[in-house]
This record gives sequence, structure tokens and C-alpha cells, in this order.
Amino acid sequence: MYDPIFWQLLDIRDPEVISLGLGEPIFNVPDPVKEGVIEAIKSDFTHYTSTRGIPELREAIAEKLKAENFIDVSPDNIIVTCGTSEALFYSVMAVVNPGDEVILPDPCYVSYPPYVAFSGGKVVYVGLNEDKGFSIDLESIKEKITDRTKAIIVNFPSNPTGAVLSKDDARGLAEVADDYGVVVISDEIYEGITYEERSYSPAAFSDNVVTVNGFSKAFAMTGLRIGYVAVKNEEILKGILRLHQYSMICASSISQKAAYYALRYSNDSVKWIVEEFRKRRDLIVNGLNKLGFKCPKPKGAFYVFPKIPDWGLSSTEFVVKMFKEAKVAAVPGIAFGEHGEGHVRFSYSNTIENIKQALDRLEGFIANNYALQRGAKAKTS
Repeated sequence: MYDPIFWQLLDIRDPEVISLGLGEPIFNVPDPVKEGVIEAIKSDFTHYTSTRGIPELREAIAEKLKAENFIDVSPDNIIVTCGTSEALFYSVMAVVNPGDEVILPDPCYVSYPPYVAFSGGKVVYVGLNEDKGFSIDLESIKEKITDRTKAIIVNFPSNPTGAVLSKDDARGLAEVADDYGVVVISDEIYEGITYEERSYSPAAFSDNVVTVNGFSKAFAMTGLRIGYVAVKNEEILKGILRLHQYSMICASSISQKAAYYALRYSNDSVKWIVEEFRKRRDLIVNGLNKLGFKCPKPKGAFYVFPKIPDWGLSSTEFVVKMFKEAKVAAVPGIAFGEHGEGHVRFSYSNTIENIKQALDRLEGFIANNYALQRGAKAKTS
């Protein structure tokens, strides 16, 4: 699933464009994280660390997982990685062999299909239940499982939909993993950004789960490239560790220290970030619904995934036209899978002023295009 429109958004240079496309927090890292970086440098903590990660960080992660996610895992079963992308990629590589099938939700994050392809696996898509807030459909997943199915990858809170995983669905997914002998790889990078209700971890109900999380989103630490994987299965753990050791040696010592400070001293900053996102979410949801989109209120992450009104445009055509005429950037839903067609992903990780201006531009863009449609209809009547 390669979509050039998606990756071109990473290289927008036009200062007039308001980008509601990128998945990066607009906020700066919390002050305690900065202090951790400074302390690491001042104390010359700039050498290789243990391949698994520094002990104090892995202990802090284990405590966090037990207290917040109800996952009881030893620090020895945690590997600190260079971001969650590495953790996810190597989790797939450690689990999937050539010819194995991997079930992916549709829509899903754009990097999952390439991860499966690099491992020699085959992607099997299962549509999310749009009528129920893009929740997983456990019965459909069961129907897709064959004797070649090796893993199921899920991402909650979801990119691109903003959906969360309910407790019942998390337990049900764990039961599927145990009953059918497949591994669930759970991408939980947005877990720290939820609103009215939390998102649950499948690993709270099964040991047959690889949990991936990190510090990029809730702590706004994208550039520090620090994440982790927690897994009780020793064979999978060893596979991930070998891949990490021979490719990365270890995660950045400075970033590890920053991550430790994030967990120990930055909870108030995360609460503030979530509340700021909540304001932006409510603003963009209300604005898009007034403009004619069907935009449900997401429960997590910082994306909305509204349905485009019936204007006779594909999601790609709409996004390109909006970019050219309104100077607003977003991501077409088709970039995330066939079930994403007819939708567009807007990120509300931007200033409130920019979101308001983007909505104003969209209002003018829609009015102009409606006028053009009415004029075309009048000429043909």
C-alpha cells in the first residue's frame, strides 16, 4: 500500500498551505524531558547502553504497563527501540515467515502492509465496523483465519479513525489469539491520548500479544525516536532482540534518559497536551459537520476521519483539489485501505488559529465548487 500523496505531505514547503495531514504533535516536549536530555549530556551519558535498554527505563515501563494497562510483564521482557516503527517492523519480522498470512484492519496505518511484505507474508484485510465507530469485527476476523494465519495487527487508539478498543473487544481479541494460536501485535502509540473513554490493551487478557508503544505522541517526542516492545513469548522476544542488536545495537542513550524522565516526571504535561487536543478535536468536528461532512467525534489520537459528501469525487481527487484551491493539506482515505475510500483524514495537531483558518478556507472551497456544480447543471437542463 504505497500512496505518494501521503508521503508528499512530509515535504510540503509552501508557507501558504495549512497542513492538517501530518501525524506529529504540535507541542514541544515537556520540560522534564528537556532536563533529562541535558542531564544525559552533562553526565557524559552518550555511549552504548544495554541492547535491551537501560534498566531504570525498562523498570519504569513495566510499572507503567502494570498500573495503566493491566499488563504484568517483567522488565526483562521489554526491549527499548528506536521509535515504535522499529518495534513494529521487528515484531512482524520475528513472528511472520514467508507465506504466512497476517490480518490487518481496513483502514489501517500505511506502514503495516510494507512490514508484512518485507517479511514475505501475505496481507488479509478485514474491514472495520464503520457503523460502530470503526470498531473491530471479531466475527469477520475469525472467518478470515486459516491454517496459514500467523498474526493480527491492530492499532488503538487508531490512526486514521481515532477509534479506541473497548474492554470487551480487547478481551475478545485476546480470546481469538488464544483459541486460534495466532499472535496479536498491538500498536498502542496513541494510548496516552484518549478523551471520554480509555482504550484497552489485548495483553491484559492474553500472553499471546506483542505490545508496542512509545513516547512520540503523548510526550511529543517524535524526533527523539524512542519506543518499546513488551512480549512474554520468549521466542518472539529473542527474535526481536536479535534484529535490534544487529541493526541498531541499542536505542540512543540520550533518548532513553529522556524517556525515563518522561515517565517519571511528565504526567501533568501529558494531561495538558490531551486537554489541548480535546479543544482542537471539538473545534474541527463541529466545523466539518457544519460544512456537510459526516464527522463522528474520535475518542482517541488526534485525527478525524470524516465521510466526504457526495460531490462526485474520490478521496484522492478531493484532497488534491482541496490542496490546490484551498491550500489545505489532508490525507485521502484510500491511502489507508479500500474501506477508507470516501473519507479523508484530517489531523487536528495544529494551532487553533490554523484550524479555524483551514475551516474558513474549506467553507469557501465548498461554496465555490457547489456554485460550479449548479452552473453545470443549469447548462445541461
